[in-house]
Amino acid sequence: MAGGWAKDGAVGEQIEASINDELARMRAKAAPQGESRTHCADCEEPIPEARRAAISGVKLCVDCASDRDTRPEARGGFNRRGSKDSQLK
Repeated sequence: MAGGWAKDGAVGEQIEASINDELARMRAKAAPQGESRTHCADCEEPIPEARRAAISGVKLCVDCASDRDTRPEARGGFNRRGSKDSQLK
């Protein structure tokens, strides 16, 4: 059941579109390429040989990579695909 000017199933479509956008954004992140560094690009600590062998093109040590992965990423605060009445609520 939809309300206002939205058609039936509009909420589900918006949720699915948001999920697909997020999945596309995650897939678009480029994997490291090139030759691995021997020392971290951020803190200059040595990168273990096992990490360099496991991930080609690695540039960060485990600690710096974990810190970077847990930082919040700035993104838009509303669903741009949503109808006008859903954005006005």
